[in-house]
Amino acid sequence: MDDPDLDTDLGGLDNPYENPLVSVEDDENLPALSNPALHRYLQEISQYELLTREETDELAIRFREQGDQDAAYRLVSSNLRLVVKVAMDFQKYWMQNFMDLIQEGNVGLVQATKKFDPYRGVKFSYYAAYWIRAYVLKFIMDNWRLVKIGTTQAQRKLFFSLNKERKLLEGQGFQAEPKLLAERLNVKEREVIEMGQRMDNWDVSLESPVRSDSEDEQKNFLPSEGPGIESTVAGREIKVKLTELLDILKDKLNDKEKMILEQRLLTDEPLTLQNIADRFEISRERVRQIEVNLLKKMKKYLEAEMPDIVDYFDGEKIVIRSDS
Repeated sequence: MDDPDLDTDLGGLDNPYENPLVSVEDDENLPALSNPALHRYLQEISQYELLTREETDELAIRFREQGDQDAAYRLVSSNLRLVVKVAMDFQKYWMQNFMDLIQEGNVGLVQATKKFDPYRGVKFSYYAAYWIRAYVLKFIMDNWRLVKIGTTQAQRKLFFSLNKERKLLEGQGFQAEPKLLAERLNVKEREVIEMGQRMDNWDVSLESPVRSDSEDEQKNFLPSEGPGIESTVAGREIKVKLTELLDILKDKLNDKEKMILEQRLLTDEPLTLQNIADRFEISRERVRQIEVNLLKKMKKYLEAEMPDIVDYFDGEKIVIRSDS
């Protein structure tokens, strides 16, 4: 990530670092410390100084207000162990060089430093962890696949459904043509054709072992059809952040908007437009107009406060109900 406003060179720091988040000693949770490059890296970052909350906020303000590169440098270097700690949560999903995850997490840390607003009362480490996870997860999802089956939830669902539907149709005596498959799976014919080409051109045999000394087969490491690892691992943090942001937004809403938000958009049993219209003695159409404007306001607000979140969560959208 090239950016003239923040130098991403992280080498050459030599300050003492007490109370480390990650030990450079042998740890059963760390990937093989017999890896010399990883061991050297952990030794290097163990020298960086931890910052207090007050020191962190002061440095963040200096960088935000004055563009102070030294302040940004200290913010990044003091949180490099946080990157390792976060990356450790995902090592079982990445059988290759663990340093790949660390390097990508470092990019996320730099991005967090650039975007952090010290005036919002959020701890920098919490905010940074969100960005670190996002970058690590994006890296894994983009590079993990033995065959590029797609990065969106819809593509992965199609990957797992297509063969099943093919066999079902053939078992019923039908010829599994792309057009028929598309109708059955409720997707475009072009998407079926493209996925079929991917599935028919494997880069590796799914029955072959991952390594010569392993009994695990390649197919065991394809993504599951269930929730992605990003939803499972990072979902809790995102929900907490989203709740905080919505609480702030509620304070800026009038009574009608607040009721629509709480009793229609954020509940499993939403009121109808008529219910709300009756309470405020206005028309259903007026309630609908208020809701449309509220959705626009929410979208603009959340996109500003939680940038890139859609990219990291497979393009999933909040489903807004439309009652008659």
